[in-house]
Amino acid sequence: MPAIRDRGAAIRTFIVANVEKHPADIVRRASEKFACSRQAIHKHIHRLVEEGALVESGQTRSKTYALAELLAWEKTYHDFTGLDESRAWLEDVRGQLEPLANNVMAIWNYGFSEMFNNALDHSGATYIHVSVKKTAASCQVVISDNGVGIFRKIKQAMGLIDERHAVLELAKGKFTTDPSRHSGEGIFFSSRMFDDFSIISGNVYFSHLAKEPEDWIIETGNTPGTSVTMELNNHTSRSASAVFKKFTSGDSAGFTKTVVPVRLAQYGDDNLVSRSQARRLITRFERFKTVVLDFKGVKMIGQAFADEVFRVFRLAHPEVELIALNPTMEVQGMIAHVMQSL
Repeated sequence: MPAIRDRGAAIRTFIVANVEKHPADIVRRASEKFACSRQAIHKHIHRLVEEGALVESGQTRSKTYALAELLAWEKTYHDFTGLDESRAWLEDVRGQLEPLANNVMAIWNYGFSEMFNNALDHSGATYIHVSVKKTAASCQVVISDNGVGIFRKIKQAMGLIDERHAVLELAKGKFTTDPSRHSGEGIFFSSRMFDDFSIISGNVYFSHLAKEPEDWIIETGNTPGTSVTMELNNHTSRSASAVFKKFTSGDSAGFTKTVVPVRLAQYGDDNLVSRSQARRLITRFERFKTVVLDFKGVKMIGQAFADEVFRVFRLAHPEVELIALNPTMEVQGMIAHVMQSL
């Protein structure tokens, strides 16, 4: 009997995890996956509908299924007196997400606390709005404020010419506009803990997807303030400690490794050819022991760009290890060319 119960739980878990992608043919896909009859799958779907995890629509053969919204909660904070991220988490948000496994709750605790604290300390907002949505498969938390806007603030702090350049600094990690109070690690680690992490502010949208680890940006309309969206599977095996370990060393140096999507240094059809583009890319690299330069999406780089990164920077900071990841043959050839004179 335990084996039968385990198989039933596995079937229902599969249905919940895949119904959003296959609302009309989830019965067929589950039947093929577990080599059982459609009638058997329908019994599991009926149970999930009765439990409130799924909703159905349509008639007989044209029925479709979708995840039911188990919870929709929101709150707007106007008075920040005595308010901090711990109080908001313990009194308001944690209870909306529970019950979830310890590793999942630890990720939510970290991500919410870091992003709510950023809104409190950095945004200059007069209100912060938090919403929580929960289904049987995943949870989503959105934290929005009406402040100055995260990309605009970074642009002003660093004297950048474009708010899109601020995304590159966030992708590197270890950036903060208030170093006396913050380490600048919160957004970097949060973006790598969640299945989907995004920030929209001004006319820039930044996203990091766990299944597509290449960070990307697009231009939008003009969104006031900052809105951070975090989504996570309720049954993920990912843990906060594993993410920290991936980018830290075993000694007291802490956060020592970063992965930088090089394509964030280019916009539109621009090629990475100039030393000024390279200098923007390598800003703050000296704060890390290892910098992995992910060239996914970059077809070619110019000699001056490559020279500034792989020869000039290396000569100035031999203690920093630079690793080229996913280079095309053209990119690899240019890197090899400039390194001949080292």
